[in-house]
Amino acid sequence: MTNKAIIHSDNAPAAIGTYSQAVKVNNTVYLSGQIPLDPVTMQLVEGDFAAQAHQVFKNLRAVCVAADGDLKDIVKLNIYLTDLANFPIVNEVMSQYFSAPFPARAAIGINQLPRASLIEADGVMVI
Repeated sequence: MTNKAIIHSDNAPAAIGTYSQAVKVNNTVYLSGQIPLDPVTMQLVEGDFAAQAHQVFKNLRAVCVAADGDLKDIVKLNIYLTDLANFPIVNEVMSQYFSAPFPARAAIGINQLPRASLIEADGVMVI
């Protein structure tokens, strides 16, 4: 039997469209994309690309915690960048939130993200 639950955290930005922050099916949690919105103001965080990357991982962590997990439980991470020149910064920031063994990951260069964000990340977590 499939056990499906919608995951929500007030410590992450509210959904800005027709989606849930995450959906848990049995012990797998599918995390929707997080952009660097401040969960209180719902505005992009101030600062450079690194500041945006930090906020994305903070938002992901909040949703993971709401699903009774943490970033360490992510098994697949997708990172979307509007400029692949920021890839080294992503690695540096990510190293502050993840430790070995690291999740499987893709970094994808794309043309545009919601709210003119420079980065978005989604993932799959197993708890």
